[in-house]
Parts: sequence; structure tokens; C-alpha cells
Amino acid sequence: MDLGRDFRVWALDFLGQGMSLPFEDPAPSSKEGGVTSSGNVSPWGFGDETEPWANELVYSVDLWQDQVRYFIEEVIGEPVYIVGNSLGGYVALYFAACYPHLVKGATLLNATPFWGFLPNPVKSPGLAKVFPWAGTFPLPSNIKKLTELVWEKISDPKSIADVLNQVYADHSINVNNVFSRIIETTRHPAAAASFASIMFAPQGELSFSETLSRCRANKVPICLMYGKEDPWVTPIWGLQVKRKVPEAPYYQISPAGHCPHDEVPEVINFLLRGWIRNLESDGSLSLPLLEEIDTINQTIERELEFPRKSSKKSVKVRYFASSVSLWERIRSYLKFYSKSKKVVVESQ
Repeated sequence: MDLGRDFRVWALDFLGQGMSLPFEDPAPSSKEGGVTSSGNVSPWGFGDETEPWANELVYSVDLWQDQVRYFIEEVIGEPVYIVGNSLGGYVALYFAACYPHLVKGATLLNATPFWGFLPNPVKSPGLAKVFPWAGTFPLPSNIKKLTELVWEKISDPKSIADVLNQVYADHSINVNNVFSRIIETTRHPAAAASFASIMFAPQGELSFSETLSRCRANKVPICLMYGKEDPWVTPIWGLQVKRKVPEAPYYQISPAGHCPHDEVPEVINFLLRGWIRNLESDGSLSLPLLEEIDTINQTIERELEFPRKSSKKSVKVRYFASSVSLWERIRSYLKFYSKSKKVVVESQ
């Protein structure tokens, strides 16, 4: 990992996702054999009895922020710069809001602006009682049937390939490794029930907006990096975050979709390095793209060029000023696409 040349870097799978699915069945089925008529491994978590260790298991924002806290406290042992993409961005911000003493700064990469559909039992106890199930094991019978129907569709390799084609803006990017890892995860026997738990988990106690406000109150530095061509978390969401935290550097990258750290890691690493150095130097080192600018209250456009295999690749990056009028945004967009200054990103 390129950032590992300068920093200690960790990457976490959230529990219930990726390579962090359980090693045991949280709710074993009474049927023995473990194989369906189609020859697949029978799914875990669809039984009627919950194992003692899984009695209160819910794959939720609260569980994931606890996971992050334990990892930082037990493994890293010091405050960190935390970076999160998509749902990871929501969790990173939520964690920073709840444990600001453990966070030196938070970077959001196309962060999901909300998560969870059911009311939080602590925040809205009366409303939460209306819903009889909120992601715990065992799954109710009607949820089992619904999960089986939905899972059959979304775990199909063609559906996965279609989603990747949608969220990656640059179709020249080789996503075979990402595709293979997703397929491997969907074949885990606990995947379907874990998906159901995630989808029906309650909301966190803090909304996305509340986490932003709390981070500002606790002076947690925030940096925003958004892929412009993201079909899910579109640029308007990033601009809304920028309005709530006007002092946060906001970089919009194009072409880049929902996973800019995967599509253009060279650019994300360049921006991250520069942002961290700016913080560590108490502002004596300029933010990325502002090295030749007298004030941060300007919207800046640059074309970043970097080596990619045997050729060079370039992307456009826009830095949004802290306070930008609608006319300035329109004029900046027109200027951005008509003339851009080029910056070469060296390999680290």
C-alpha cells in the first residue's frame, strides 16, 4: 500500500461483511447435512434457535463503531486519522463524533449520508416497539422467505457485475479482484442472514447531520473527497456536507465513481498526504492544490496527471472554497471544463 511508505495503515472489514463473516452458525438449522438440494452449502442463521454468543448480535452502525474503537484501543494504541468510503464514511464520522479523543481527523470518501431504516430503540423507544424485529437472530419466518428471494437476485454474478459497471466511472479499471472477492463473500454460508441483519438493523442514535455537528463542536478536522460520477452518493450530497462543515477541504474528482480510492488511488493518496501534512504543520504547509494560492476562499481546478502502468492517466480535481455563491459554482464549472492547469503526481 502506497500510504504505508509514510504512515502505519490498517484496513478493516466490518463484522458481517467481506472476510469478517462468522466462523460459526449464529442460528443453526435443525436439519442436518448442511447441503441444499442444489448442492450449495445450506445457509447459516436461518434456524429457530440462537447460539448464546449471538443472542444480541445485530450487524449495525453501533456494532461497527464498537469494532473500530476496540481495534484502535487494543491494536493501534493511539489516536488515528480515519478514512471511510460509502457506509465506511458514515461509520468513520459516527465514530469520530462519539470518540473524538481517538480521532486526529476524518476523511469521507463518497460517504453514505444515512444508514438504517428502522427507528433507534434508545432515541425513539415508543416507535421502535412498533417493529417486532430489528436485525437480531433468529430471523423471523417472513424475513427468511424475503431474504431468500432477494439474496438469490443480488448474489447472482451478473447482478454483481452490473453494479460494479454502474459505480465505477472509468470502465478501463480492472475490477476482477473486486468482483472475485464479492463472489467469495456471497458464497459464505452466513452471508444471506448477515445481509438481512444489516438491512433491518436500527438506525444509530446520531443522524449523519448530528455527527457532523458533534465533530465540529469537538473540533475534529474533516476532509471531503468525492467521485463526481457516483450514481449513488451524487455530488449534491458532498456539497450538503460542505455547507454544514464549511471549513472542511472538499475535493471533487472526475472521472471517478463511488469508490475513488479504488479507481484513482494515486490521487486519493496525494490528497490525503497533503491534508495530513497541512494538519500536522498547523497550516504552515498548504493544502493540496493551494500551494500557489493566497487564500483558501477560492474554488480551484486542476488536472492531476500520474503514471499508470506504461502510460499516463489524468483526472480533474476541484477544490471548493469555504463559501461559494451559486454563480461562482456555475462559472467554476464552465471554467473547469474549458481550461485546467495540469499537476503531475509523482509515484511515492
